[in-house]
Amino acid sequence: MAFVIAAGQVTAIQSANRFPSWGWQPSQSVTLTPTLTLTYQQMWRMQPQLRTVVGFLARNVAQLGIDVYRRVSDTDRVKLRDHPVARLLERPYPDSKMTKYSLLSGIVHDMCLYDDAYLLKLNIDGRLALRPLFPAGVTPQGSTWDDAATYEIRGSKGSMTVNANQIVHLHGYNPEDMRQGSSPIETLRQILAEEYAAMQYREQLWRNGARAAGYLKRPKDAPKWGQESRERFAADWRAQYTGDGPQSGGTPILEDGMEFDPHGVSPKDAQYVESRRLTREEVAVAYHVSPAMVGMTEAMNFSSMRELHTMLYQDTLGPILQFIAQGFENQILEDADPEGTADGSTYIEFNLAEKLRGSFEEQTRSLQSAVGAPWMTRNEARAMLNLSEADGADELIVPLNVTEGGLASPNDTAPDNPSDQGNPKARAVLWRLYQRQCDEVLTRIGAGIPEVFDQRKWNAQLAADLVRDGYADEQKAAEWAAHINARTAEHLAPAVTATNTKVAVRRVFDDLARSAS
Repeated sequence: MAFVIAAGQVTAIQSANRFPSWGWQPSQSVTLTPTLTLTYQQMWRMQPQLRTVVGFLARNVAQLGIDVYRRVSDTDRVKLRDHPVARLLERPYPDSKMTKYSLLSGIVHDMCLYDDAYLLKLNIDGRLALRPLFPAGVTPQGSTWDDAATYEIRGSKGSMTVNANQIVHLHGYNPEDMRQGSSPIETLRQILAEEYAAMQYREQLWRNGARAAGYLKRPKDAPKWGQESRERFAADWRAQYTGDGPQSGGTPILEDGMEFDPHGVSPKDAQYVESRRLTREEVAVAYHVSPAMVGMTEAMNFSSMRELHTMLYQDTLGPILQFIAQGFENQILEDADPEGTADGSTYIEFNLAEKLRGSFEEQTRSLQSAVGAPWMTRNEARAMLNLSEADGADELIVPLNVTEGGLASPNDTAPDNPSDQGNPKARAVLWRLYQRQCDEVLTRIGAGIPEVFDQRKWNAQLAADLVRDGYADEQKAAEWAAHINARTAEHLAPAVTATNTKVAVRRVFDDLARSAS
C-alpha cells in the first residue's frame, strides 16, 4: 500500500505560504520584456485570454461525475459506491474543505499550465487521502530517461524526497524528458508576450486620456522659451488635457502659434478588438478548444450550437477525461484494489452519458422509439413534478394501436408515408403538397414571418385532398394529415436555422417528394 505518508510530514516543510517565491524554475517562466519575467501561475493570473480558456476546460471537467465500476459481463456493470477509491474521490483530503470538484478543477488547471499534475498519497488516521502539490515545487528524479524513481518536494520550510509510488503524477508529452510534461504556455510564449505589450500600451493610452500620440511645434520666430516657462507649460498641459482631469478630452488651446502634429498609432489602426480576438483564438486552438466555446459565437446559430455541445464532450473533453481516468486507475486503483485491477474488472469512468443525452424531449422520443411502448407510469411522471401518487397509476398505459412487435413508437398512428400502400393517388397528392409547402415556406422566410410552417393549415388542406381524391374517409384522412405534417415539421426545424436556409429547405422538400414518388 503506497498510502503511508502522514500529513504531518508534509506540513513540516510547508507553511501557510503554499507558493514560495523561489519555488519555480527558470524554465517555468515567460520573459515578456527585458525587465519582466512571469511564472506560469502569474501568467494565468494576468492574461485574461489564458485564464478564460483554461478555466473553461477545468470547470467543464470538474462538474462531471467520476465513479468506480465493476464489470460483471460485457453487457452489465455495477457502480461501486462503497469502494475505497470512490470514497477517496468524494472526499480527497478529509482534513480540508477540498471536494471532488476542486480536486478535478485543480488537476486540469495544473495540466493546462504546467502539463504536470501531482497528488501526494497520504494516510490520515487509517483513511486514504490525496493532497495536491504545487507543480513548480516538485522535481522528478532518477537515472532513467522515461520514469522517475523519486520525487523531491520543496516547501517554504525545506524539502523532502518520496518514492515514485507515493505520488500520483499525471503528465503530458515532452520529447526532452519523458518523466514530465512540457507546458503549452511555451508554445504560446510569443503570442502572450505580444498581448502583454498591447495591454501595456492600452493602459498608457487610457491613462493619458486616450489622446492620440504626437508632438507640439513652436514657430521659429516665437519668443525665447526659458526652462521655467517650458516646465510650466508642460505641467499645465498634463494637468488639463491628459489623465482623468475635468478638461481631459477637451480641445487644447495652444500658445505662440504652436501646432500639434499627430504622430503614432491610433486605437483604430492598432486593431485592439481584432488583436484580442486573435489572441483568444490562438490560445483556444493551442488547448484544442473551439473558439466558439469561449465566447466567439458571431457565426453560430441554434443548430450549430447543439452540434458544438456534442463536440465539447466528445472531441474537446473526451481525451482529457480518458487521460485522468486511466491515470487514476494505474496509480490509485492498484493500491486500493489490486485484485480488481489485476483481472480488469474494476475501472474508473467519468459519467459522460448525462451530458450527451440531449434534452428531455429528445430523450423521450428516442426511448419511445426504442422500446415501442410507453416507458413511464403516471405516478413516475407525477413524481417528476413533485406531485403525490395517484391510486391505480402504477401500471403502464399501452394504446390500443400499439402492440408488441408492431409500430415503432406509441406516437405512430399510421405508416410513415401513405404512398407506401401503393396508391398512386396518394403519391400524387403528397408530391403536389410538398411543392406548395416548399413555395410557402420560402416566401415566409423571405418576408421574415416567424412561423414558417403553419401545420394546422396544412393538416386541413391535406385531409381535404385525401378525401376528395377518394383515398380515405374524413377520420382516416385527418390522422394521415396530422402524422405526415408532423414529420415534415420535424425535418424542417433544423433547416430553417441552417446557415444557407433556402438551400436547406429545398433539400428537405426534395427528399420528402422523392420518398413519396
